[in-house]
Amino acid sequence: MTDVLLTVGTRKGLFIGRRRGGAWEFDGPHFNAQAIYSIAIDTRGQVPRLLAGGDSAHWGPSVFRSDDLGRTWVEPRQPAVKLPRFTGASLERVWQLHPAGPEAPDVVYAGTEPAALFRSEDGGESFELVRPLWEHPTRSRWEPGGGGEGLHTILTDPRDARAVTVAVSTAGVFRTKDGGASWAPSNKRVSAVFLPDPEPEFGQCVHKVARDAVDPDRLYLQNHWGVFRSDDSGDSWTDIGHGLPSDFGFAAATHPHRADTAYIFPINADVDRVPAEHRCRVFRTGDAGSTWEPLSAGLPEETHYGTVLRDALCTDDADPAGVYFGNRNGEVYASADDGDSWRQLASHLPDVLCVRAAVIEA
Repeated sequence: MTDVLLTVGTRKGLFIGRRRGGAWEFDGPHFNAQAIYSIAIDTRGQVPRLLAGGDSAHWGPSVFRSDDLGRTWVEPRQPAVKLPRFTGASLERVWQLHPAGPEAPDVVYAGTEPAALFRSEDGGESFELVRPLWEHPTRSRWEPGGGGEGLHTILTDPRDARAVTVAVSTAGVFRTKDGGASWAPSNKRVSAVFLPDPEPEFGQCVHKVARDAVDPDRLYLQNHWGVFRSDDSGDSWTDIGHGLPSDFGFAAATHPHRADTAYIFPINADVDRVPAEHRCRVFRTGDAGSTWEPLSAGLPEETHYGTVLRDALCTDDADPAGVYFGNRNGEVYASADDGDSWRQLASHLPDVLCVRAAVIEA
C-alpha cells in the first residue's frame, strides 16, 4: 500500500497520522488547545508543505507552516492573514486553505470569517486580501450562517488559473474568471428554503462544493437542504438529492480519479444535526447523482450521533482511493478501497473539524 499522510484538525489541536504499508501511526496534539479549522497539504514542491489555520482563544487566529511533515512548525512574525484597517473588521478564523494547481505553483488561497478571500504568492507565508470580492455590491446583504459568516470553499480550475469558485455561508457560490478582478453569484436553482424567495440570486447557505476529478465543469454542492450538481462550472444547478435518506448535510468530496463519483454524509435535519436515521453511513454516487448507495461496511452498526462537519470528509490521491472522515464524537474512519469498507483509526479525540490526506513519498 502507498504511504499516506492524514491530518486531523480538532477543537483542541492537530493530530497527524502516517500510513506506512498497512499500519497507521498517529502523533499529537500539535497546537495544544487551539482549534484547527483548516489544513492544506501542498504536494506541488520538492517536499510537501503543511499549512494549518489555528485559532487560539488567547492569541487569536494564525496560519502555521511545516516543511518536515509536522515535526516542526513556523509561525510568521507578522500575521500571515490579516484584514486591512480600511475594512473596519477583524479576523475571526481561517476556514479554508487551498493550494492552487500546478499552473500556479506558489499560489495558495485562504478563506476566512468574516467572509473574505486572501491570495498568497509565496506558498502560504503571506497573504493579501482579494479586494473586489470584499467590496462586492451584494456584501452588505450577506448574513452569517449558524457557524458564522465564513468563506469555507475555494476551488481553482485546473484549466485556467484565473478561474476561481468560492462558497460563503450564507451568501452562496461566487465565481471569478479574471483572477479575482470581478465576481458573479452562481446559484441558479440552488434553494434557500429559509428566505421568502426560495431561489434568490445569492443568499443561499451553501455548505460545501467539490469538483469532479475528470470533468472540471462538473461540480457537486451540499446545501442547507439539497444536494445539487452543475455541469457548466456553476452557471446552473440540478437537484440530485433523490434517493438519499436526507438531503441536509455539510460535507461533500469527490473521487480523485473516477468520473461522476462523489461522497456525502447525510444529516437528519437542520434542527436535528445527527447522522440521517441515526446511522453512520457515507453515501456515494457513481453516476453523477442519478443514484446513491450507502457505504457502511466496518462502520458502527448501533445508533450513532457523530455529526460530520463540512471539511471533515476528504479523499486522498491513491488508486484505489482513500476516503476519510472524522466526527464530533472524536472518531476518525478510513477506507482504502474507494469507500467499500472502513476501519476506525482514532477515537476519543476532541471534536473533529477538518481532515486532509495525501499520498507522500516513503
